[in-house]
Amino acid sequence: MTRILLVAAPVAIAVSVVIGGGGESDIPLADRPYKAAQGPSHAPNPLKSGSAAEQKALEARIAKLPPGLADPAKKEIAAQLVASADTSTLDWRGQYDAIEDHGDGNGYTAGVIGFCSGTNDMLQLVESYTAAHPDNGLARYLPALRKVDGTDSHEGLDPGFTDAWSREAQKPAFRKAQDETRDRIYFDPAVQLAKMDGLGTLGQFIYYDAMVLHGPGLETDGFYGIRHAAMQKAKTAAEGGDEKAYLDAFLDASRSVMRTRLSAAARDTSRIDTEQRVFLRNGNMDLATPLEWRTYGETFRIPAN
Repeated sequence: MTRILLVAAPVAIAVSVVIGGGGESDIPLADRPYKAAQGPSHAPNPLKSGSAAEQKALEARIAKLPPGLADPAKKEIAAQLVASADTSTLDWRGQYDAIEDHGDGNGYTAGVIGFCSGTNDMLQLVESYTAAHPDNGLARYLPALRKVDGTDSHEGLDPGFTDAWSREAQKPAFRKAQDETRDRIYFDPAVQLAKMDGLGTLGQFIYYDAMVLHGPGLETDGFYGIRHAAMQKAKTAAEGGDEKAYLDAFLDASRSVMRTRLSAAARDTSRIDTEQRVFLRNGNMDLATPLEWRTYGETFRIPAN
């Protein structure tokens, strides 16, 4: 898995529909035209959109919508789809103790969603876990994790960190912490934003997979940059556009980033070409089973419920 450095601030809900009266102040920052000061390489910052009252109102609206990908059965499908692309397996629960350096510039990649020592999410995980469990076997590596954050260095982590991770992953508390950090950084923001953009279950998964793969960054090769590029090509469903046309534009933008900016080892685009695009072409907007797809030339199936 390859992703850019995470935004350091906590991921807030990104407002993508207009609430209230007119004026540019009521237009979500993510949807406004570029400002010169922002430069051409950054998407408008969606993390600072809307007032607290507006965000609370949106959260209330989201809570009334169907669960979509957040439904436990659909969330299980999402986990299997991501695992097929990232680790060539449907057994995503078998990845809690996995840890290795893929040589992609992100340092160690580990755990249930590929937390990386170089992209801040591993640091967030170990910090939050240590706050709840101070005597855990990874706590002594926190100074090293802070030092290597943003790099591919192993300084201070070798030789014992990988063994310590694998041992800690045998504990239910650490597996739970991995799930919670995955949801906080990737799953929940992706699903919430997709719902705000008027997207169904498939669109919510497409957002989630892109958030995992590219990271929640504002640059052109981060999730929000990809979303911004797609919105220049097609309107979201919330804006009155065609959902399929918008998702096609989003997949085009994500695929372009994969082909031009990821490491050579991560440029296989089958997770889009022979998975997500196939579901979209078939009109399976609810991610209904049975599902069949191919990633890295391997065929995967999820039978009907």
